[in-house]
Amino acid sequence: MLGLDISSSSVKLVELGRNKSGALVLERCAMEPLERGWVTDGNIEKFDEVAEAVRRLVKKSGTKAKNVAMALPPSAVITKKIILPGGLSDQELESQVETEANQYIPFPLDEVSLDFCVVGPSSSSNGDLDVLIAASRREKVQDIQGLAEAAGLKPVIVDVESYASRLATSRLIENLPNQGAGAIVALFEVGAMTTSMQVIRDDEVLYDRDQAFGGAQLTQLIVRQYGFSLEEAESKKRSGDLPDDYESSVLRPFVESMVQEIGRALQFFFTSTPHNKVDYILLAGGSAALPGLTAAVTNQTTFSCALVDPFEGMEMGDGVRLKKMTREAPSYLTSCGLALRRFV
Repeated sequence: MLGLDISSSSVKLVELGRNKSGALVLERCAMEPLERGWVTDGNIEKFDEVAEAVRRLVKKSGTKAKNVAMALPPSAVITKKIILPGGLSDQELESQVETEANQYIPFPLDEVSLDFCVVGPSSSSNGDLDVLIAASRREKVQDIQGLAEAAGLKPVIVDVESYASRLATSRLIENLPNQGAGAIVALFEVGAMTTSMQVIRDDEVLYDRDQAFGGAQLTQLIVRQYGFSLEEAESKKRSGDLPDDYESSVLRPFVESMVQEIGRALQFFFTSTPHNKVDYILLAGGSAALPGLTAAVTNQTTFSCALVDPFEGMEMGDGVRLKKMTREAPSYLTSCGLALRRFV
């Protein structure tokens, strides 16, 4: 199964498999840029153009897989944990979920795609179950399913982006000392327009927050400094083909402001929860790999900071261009989490 992640700046695809001993294999990963305005705040504004980009990406990747897992942004999905009595049949559970959902969803249920999963026994109510319900406007779900179908793919899972990135991160947390038990991990995903933060401990989200700050601001600085068009600036940023004073005049000031944004987000977490430290900071997303960023974050916050590689510990398939993949790995966190759904 493929993981397909559609953001405002690109479409990313990951295909995972297993070898004979059961270890994960990265079969292929690829990305295709999207033009500004094609996808805004998770809304697909230019369906035909994005569908064409998905078709190009599938062709470029060389995949033969058809089943695909996709995701909606958290802003497009209402999630709620509810407590239901244990011992209900599947049918009774479904009807109870619909009754409960009516209280939390501000749309008629026939306009909504609704799903639920049993999380496990309730910790607060003996004999009952914790159940997570998720709902989104049906047209949002149909939009991303339509994109997959237009590229000849079969959408089998629609997830939430933040859940998919957490799933991919949980693999990495298990590699921390003591398998990451009890560790408080702040995950920052730096997108084009938005940086999202999730603070995780033992698979539980302690805090999450989005900030209007991202890699597009670096592109704007390049445009202002050198007079390139937006497209030129984006392309030169990706290829590293920039003037000699780029590092001192543009990159370093941008890294400093990104570090301040990360510090500010952590302060919000500390002031609104009982916590006053994190054990690890993980950075993902296209701009996370900027030179000097992880060291600057550690320096500013005093917390250990590392770049996310969602493919860490995986075997590499023949379809992977190692150098390119290594450079772009932090961008693939969500699409890797979606591809992992095949094995969960």
